[in-house]
Amino acid sequence: MYNSLISISRFVLVLLLAYYTYVCFGSQRSTISEDRRESLYFRQSACMYLILLLANAILYLLTFDRQILIMLAQELVFFIATGLIYKFIYKNASVSVTNNMCMLLAISFIILTRLDIQKAQRQLMIYFAALAVSCLIPLIIEKFYFLDRLTLCYALLGLTGLSMVAFTGQEAFGAKLSLSIGGMLLQPSEFIKIVFVFFVASCFARSTGPGSVLFATVIAGAHVMLLVASRDLGGAGIYMVTYLIMLYVATGKIRYLGIGFLSGVGGLYVAYHLFGHVRTRVSAWMDPLSDIDGAGYQVSHSLFAIGTGGWFGSGLYQGMPDRIPVVEKDFIFSAISEELGAVFALCLIFICMSCFLMFFNISLQIRSRFYKLVALGLGTVYATQTFLMLGGVIRFIPSTGVTLPLVSYGGSSLMSTMILFAIIQGMYLRRGDYKET
Repeated sequence: MYNSLISISRFVLVLLLAYYTYVCFGSQRSTISEDRRESLYFRQSACMYLILLLANAILYLLTFDRQILIMLAQELVFFIATGLIYKFIYKNASVSVTNNMCMLLAISFIILTRLDIQKAQRQLMIYFAALAVSCLIPLIIEKFYFLDRLTLCYALLGLTGLSMVAFTGQEAFGAKLSLSIGGMLLQPSEFIKIVFVFFVASCFARSTGPGSVLFATVIAGAHVMLLVASRDLGGAGIYMVTYLIMLYVATGKIRYLGIGFLSGVGGLYVAYHLFGHVRTRVSAWMDPLSDIDGAGYQVSHSLFAIGTGGWFGSGLYQGMPDRIPVVEKDFIFSAISEELGAVFALCLIFICMSCFLMFFNISLQIRSRFYKLVALGLGTVYATQTFLMLGGVIRFIPSTGVTLPLVSYGGSSLMSTMILFAIIQGMYLRRGDYKET
């Protein structure tokens, strides 16, 4: 009986997420009426709750662990609270952005509960704290009109935080990523990337002359070099790509992209010869099967998991994602592909693409040059991080060790991404009201 239920649930979960994904794009058409759009938003929410309920029902029937039911109740309360906050406190907020954020979090809690329920519980508590913080962000964006004038503050805050990590950070997997504060590990680069976007936007909002470009480039280069000194090459790549895209959009000069690309290639060449863990990851990327018990173990088992899952997955608890080291962080997409299927995983990618397109669309609607650049920069951060994570998992590029926003396990990543989404919501609320800077 359980086998039949698991088999049926695989197809139902895929169908629900496929319909949700279809609505992601269908609800954004300018030709549909507001009533129709509201109906589609309601259907999105219904799909999300049905996926959450069905997946947790399967998890409980396979384990009879009461913690799963307790977690499900807490998740439902928090998701309902999130919807109510944006519906009644921020009445004109983007429902699409809210729905996508909750859908990605729901997928995260489902797969984390399957992998390690203790980590899923910790992630849920961090979500609660992040919700409490992020619900204030749109109000700050709405009321504070001087954020474009804090250029030096953003620069000092970013450089100070990254310097602390470079010199005193704790090392993990060959890179210094986190600081220990009160017994808790905090990854400052996750938050500083938001500050970095505000810095670049404030520089180019007032001027794109040679002096402003030089100043912004020097400070941005210092951020990247500190990340390289910490051997956090994934983070360095996110910062660098974000800066180049913002620089190009602000100035319209494509030669800056060419110079930046050549600099990046040169930096990768130097990093390959300087850092042993970079050479290990490149070796694992080029031919993981040649050292399947060593450097290629993680990538090889990631590919095995994706390949064995098929189109509709093996079913929850029917695969072996636990064999992939650090699966809940760097390779959570592989676990999703194996047990929930390739179609489910592809829908997840399309939802991430939908988020970026919404960020980009919001950027186009904003009148203020500063906030237009902020929205573009945050969208680029999100898209670049998603690409680096997915590219490493499927062996399109070497693994960079970055997380999949809102889906991977990690407190700093979850909180910073929720703040990012809240900033986007704040700019959406006042997209037509900002004074030109």
